[in-house]
Amino acid sequence: MKIILLGSPGAGKGTVSKLLTALDGSVHISTGDILRNAVKAGTPLGKKAKEYMDRGDLVPDSLIMDMMGERLLEPDCAKGFVLDGFPRTIPQAEALEKLLQKLHITIDVVANMEISKQVVLDRLTTRRTCANSACQAIYNVKTMPTKVEGICDKCGSPVIQRSDETEEAILNRLATYNKQTAPLIDYYQKKGMLKTIEATSSETVVNEIKNSLKK
Repeated sequence: MKIILLGSPGAGKGTVSKLLTALDGSVHISTGDILRNAVKAGTPLGKKAKEYMDRGDLVPDSLIMDMMGERLLEPDCAKGFVLDGFPRTIPQAEALEKLLQKLHITIDVVANMEISKQVVLDRLTTRRTCANSACQAIYNVKTMPTKVEGICDKCGSPVIQRSDETEEAILNRLATYNKQTAPLIDYYQKKGMLKTIEATSSETVVNEIKNSLKK
């Protein structure tokens, strides 16, 4: 399966991606992972991207598209892929369309995970992450607390609230999403590729996507 996942921060795209890739061996692709891996590997594109990142600048779309082109040609993508949180803007979507045509790849479905602002706030402000970068286990103070308050069950490190998961930061991320990424919903709707799913649970989203792929 070849899928694009759309959804605001906190919609659960990462969890859904993992469940989908477990079904048929397709791979989870996010631009963050591509950037980190290319920089770590010291590839020519990775070195270019690092220059922008070190300056605190955004990596330009043209460079991200070149990296995406390389990633989609790697052998593990032959079984399919789930694009998580990419494209983020209309220009990225247009550039991706040209890239996929060049590579003779057809997207099966663009799944738009719908979720209310209140649910996102509730989900993310109660989330806690292990401070140990090698562990990074995720907890929730309401639904999945640690056995000992503030201490990771797996490695014993402190659990923290990430700086981008405070209410103020989340509202800012949602505003950015609504401005930059939400227009993609209309873009893919007009192309007849969009399936909007109420993201009540990860299992619901996965089942809806599976059903749409059978048609």
